[in-house]
Amino acid sequence: MAAATSPAILIVGRVFVGLGVGMASMASPLYISEASPAKVRGALVSLNSFLITGGQFLSYLINLAFTKAPGTWRWMLGVAALPAVIQLLLMFWLPESPRWLFRKGREEEGKAILKKIYPPEEVEAEIQALQESVAMELKDAEASGKISMITLLKTTSVRRGLYAGMGLQIFQQFVGINTVMYFSPTIVQLAGFASNQTAMLLSLITAGLNAFGSILSIYFIDKTGRKKLALISLSGVALALALLTVTFRQTETHSPMISAIETSHFNTTCPAFDTVVNHGKWDCMKCLKVSPKCGFCASDSNKLSPGACLISNNIAKNQCQQGHRAWYTQGCPSQWGWLALVGLALYIIFFSPGMGTVPWVLNSEIYPLRYRGICGGMASTAVWVSNLIVSQSFLSLTQVLGVAWTFMLFGFVAFIAIFFVIVFVPETKGVPIEEVEKMLEERSVQFKFWNKRSSVTVTQKDSPDSL
Repeated sequence: MAAATSPAILIVGRVFVGLGVGMASMASPLYISEASPAKVRGALVSLNSFLITGGQFLSYLINLAFTKAPGTWRWMLGVAALPAVIQLLLMFWLPESPRWLFRKGREEEGKAILKKIYPPEEVEAEIQALQESVAMELKDAEASGKISMITLLKTTSVRRGLYAGMGLQIFQQFVGINTVMYFSPTIVQLAGFASNQTAMLLSLITAGLNAFGSILSIYFIDKTGRKKLALISLSGVALALALLTVTFRQTETHSPMISAIETSHFNTTCPAFDTVVNHGKWDCMKCLKVSPKCGFCASDSNKLSPGACLISNNIAKNQCQQGHRAWYTQGCPSQWGWLALVGLALYIIFFSPGMGTVPWVLNSEIYPLRYRGICGGMASTAVWVSNLIVSQSFLSLTQVLGVAWTFMLFGFVAFIAIFFVIVFVPETKGVPIEEVEKMLEERSVQFKFWNKRSSVTVTQKDSPDSL
């Protein structure tokens, strides 16, 4: 991508990067969960999430460093190849998943790896549990033959796992996280902060909070539990989105007025404003919404005083800024803009430790061994398709509904997600992977999620009841 000579080559490179990221997002947490002791499994999968969010924060810093370098975007993309090469080389020394080795009949290799993972007093018990689990998987595979979608849906534990796993991944995206991460500079400008540099620096803080939240997840996920952490996270996200809705609604309905006198000081008046007879009803928000070709130039005395509605181009921008005025094209100046920043910060602080990591942790441990690859792939596909839908529709939604109602829509989704977690998501904290399938077979709806689940008993067949 860094060496691309045309947009087509850039897109082809992006497709290959997307394929790589998509496969890694499924394989990495799956591998970590299969090669980790149950008591620290959640923390280690959360560590993977922290390294992702930490990498995002680092990428903001790198991009900020290259903003004034020749060939800016080429450097930004090219530097990303270095960690990929390092990781590729280190992968040659990475052992295979012990559970995968047992399933392929390479038990001695699997035992050698387990001896490195578990304390000596726990190794034999883990080997025996793994042998029994794999033997049952292979027996089921011989009886049922090739895996099909019908087989997946007929198997109670798999079906319930897919309800929980895919549902969490979809809700993770539809509460709006990647609109915050992808468009944080735009959201900051929508909140009334005109400077691109200020917007970039504030979005850097957003990325930093995301990484910090992942650190909290490492500590809490094996102490608090997956389900409770997801519920706390979604409750906080819903409150943060409510704050963002109120703040942006206030900004939209109380933006500075347009002054015909101020506008007349410039020769780059917005054409739509020129054709209006009654200028008294025009404010900054109407100026920006009437056409993407219009921008707002704030008053030189006070940003909240009546300003000018001008054509949105470099000439008008330069004329505006030369008079020590602020230039706005995304949002309008507001005395409540700082509340939007508080809302964004609260959103990230609540989202990252819970919904940022719980879906990945749960999907890495909830599926039976035989179906883990295909179910993990389905969940990974669900998250990236949802990501595509939300990220592509966000700016269009803000144009049609307005920023306030768009955040209210995300808040409504978060509210629904709370009930989804209560009804469909089991608690897998401290449960050995071999026991998760049995738990899903016996599991019933449990509204009192704070109560500890009774110990799992062994069953031989899928339970006939279904949700």
